[in-house]
Amino acid sequence: MIELVNKFEKGVYAVLMALLMLVLLGSLLDLVWLLYDALIFTTPALLETRELIAVLGAFLLVLIGVELLDTIKAYFRENSIHVEIVVLLAIIAVARKVILLDPTGKTGFEFGFELMGIGVIVVGLSAGYYLIKKAGITIGPGKQVEETSE
Repeated sequence: MIELVNKFEKGVYAVLMALLMLVLLGSLLDLVWLLYDALIFTTPALLETRELIAVLGAFLLVLIGVELLDTIKAYFRENSIHVEIVVLLAIIAVARKVILLDPTGKTGFEFGFELMGIGVIVVGLSAGYYLIKKAGITIGPGKQVEETSE
């Protein structure tokens, strides 16, 4: 029964990987079109602030997808979850949120409160990433915590 569950799990990961590759391809094409449109049609040879933020947001979205694909690929290769990749993915996602942050329509208090919350998340994720890298901890095949030597 465990063997059947493991095969099912691998199949689910394979389907997720295929779907993620399609999403990444679409996101990459969207980024190329966004950059082409901004540089050729909207403001030739110059990106305005709004366009630059949109391009950076799309770029980081593709980067998040690539890192997620790397996480799934590592699971297939080693049958283990690389926690540091997942935390790094979360840091990139928060960085994308900060870049795309739009203060319009918010009071100063709301915007400041949101920035403080994001700051706490960034500090927590950074500290967690540092500790994970320092300890070299991953979750191995039996889902137990292992320390790897560097």
